[in-house]
Order: sequence, then C-alpha cells, then structure tokens
Amino acid sequence: MNKLRKTRIARISLIQNLQDMILIGIGVLLAALGLKGFLLPNGFLDGGVTGISLLISRLTGWSISVLLIVINMPFILLAYRQLSTTFTIKAMAAIVGLSACLFLIEVPIITSDKLLIAIFGGFFLGAGIGLSIRGGAVLDGTEVLALYINRKTVLTVGEVIMYFNVVIFSVAAILINIETALYAMLTYLSASKTVDFIIQGFEEYIALTVISPESELIRKTLTLKLKKGVTVFKGKSGYGKRGATDNEIDIVYTVVTRLEVHRIIDEIEKIDEKAFIVQHNINDTKGGMIKRRATHG
Repeated sequence: MNKLRKTRIARISLIQNLQDMILIGIGVLLAALGLKGFLLPNGFLDGGVTGISLLISRLTGWSISVLLIVINMPFILLAYRQLSTTFTIKAMAAIVGLSACLFLIEVPIITSDKLLIAIFGGFFLGAGIGLSIRGGAVLDGTEVLALYINRKTVLTVGEVIMYFNVVIFSVAAILINIETALYAMLTYLSASKTVDFIIQGFEEYIALTVISPESELIRKTLTLKLKKGVTVFKGKSGYGKRGATDNEIDIVYTVVTRLEVHRIIDEIEKIDEKAFIVQHNINDTKGGMIKRRATHG
C-alpha cells in the first residue's frame, strides 16, 4: 500500500511539473511577443524590472536580453533566500528563456498605433507573466521584492509595486518625455489587469456563509434543489438582535459563481428572510463540486 501511494505521489508530481513547464513555456512566448511585436520596436515602457530594462535599453542601446537577466539577478538571489529552491530554479529558467526568445526569435512589428501598442503590448506581456506565475515562476522580480518588503514592513505587496512603478514612470517622464511615461502607465495597467485575469480566472467565485435557525432546510435546498456542494460548520450563537445567546447552531458554507449569487440568496430568503448571509470573493477553487459542473457550486 505504501509503495502504491509513493507511485501515485510520484505520478502526480510528474504531471504537475509537466503542466508547470508548459505554462511557463507558453508564458515566455507570449511575453516575448508582447515585447518584440509591440513595445520594443516602438520604444514603449512598462512597469517593474521589465520597465527598468526597457528604459535602460532605450537610453543606452544595450541589449534587452542581457539587461533582463542582469537586473533580475538580485531579485532571483533574494527569492533563493526568502522562498524555495524550486521557485528560484523555475524563475531563473523563465527569465533566461525570455531573454533567449528576445535574442533569437524574430517577430514582425504588428502595429504602429500607440494606443494599440500600449493595450496589446501590455496584454501579451501580462498574459505571459500570469501564465508563468501559474506555473510557479516569475518573469519579473518586482513581485519577489514586494513580498520581501511586505514581510519586513507594514506596506502591502500592491503598495510596494505601486511605489516602485511610480519611481520608474517619474524617471521616464524626466529622462525621455511625459507622453512616454503616460503610455508606460497605460501599458502597465493593461498588463496588470491581464495578470489578474490569468491568475484569478475570468469567472469570479463567491463564498456564501449562511447563519439561520433553518440551516437544515437551507442545506437541503442547496444540495437537493440547486445541486450545490455545501459544508456545515458547528457553531455557537454569541450576540444578535435578541441579545446574548449561547445556543448551538449549524453554519452553512457554499461556493458559487457571481452569476448564481442572486438566485441562491433568493432561495435562502424564501426559507428565512432574516438569515444572516456573508459574501466574500475568492480567487480560485480546486476540488469539491466546483470543477465537476458547468454551473459551479
């Protein structure tokens, strides 16, 4: 039995590693398309380490392939100290792969329209970064620095990245011109939103926590009528409209898509219009009944 379990674990690990390699490979190609087909030929910039590399390359003429590796190297070393060896290897492979693609692969200039360059250059670059992150790597070391500073200070990861990019865009405005900095901001916004979509998914999930004296009927309605997976937590009342109480209660928890939320709440309110319902967004789900149906639950 132990041997079978080890074999199963090894097979799952192999499949996961292959999936990660495929995601990182596609991510590298998409990022290279965004850079060589849109941003580089037109002198556009982005945020993060990629933005610094593009800025230095534009000002000095140095190879972007070399700059990406050199500037990312301190962040990779930081990742090795703060995160895992596996992550560091994947990140290094992804960055070197991107540099190799930029050096070896020829991509025709797709458009000279500045608005299209900013939007679609950012889109392809963001898609590449997002897929690489899903594969367990990064193409830009800014996230590693942000995570490190977040652990040492009160700043959030988002705040660190924002301040980092404000500096880059300000320098671009001073050394080049304001228009270039403004387009760089638009490129960054396009890339960051694409990264969010890739990582979090286009279909947002909502978790519902329902507290009601009619919890059993609500559970049956969700599972039997609406075909939703639920989890029931054991809890105890604390304080409510009726004052302090000390009663045992069942708390119903389910995960649905945003499009299903209103229907679910309507069904709950039909049972108990005073039910206490808490909604909160979740980035992703795995397992359970969520992946087994076209309508998630």
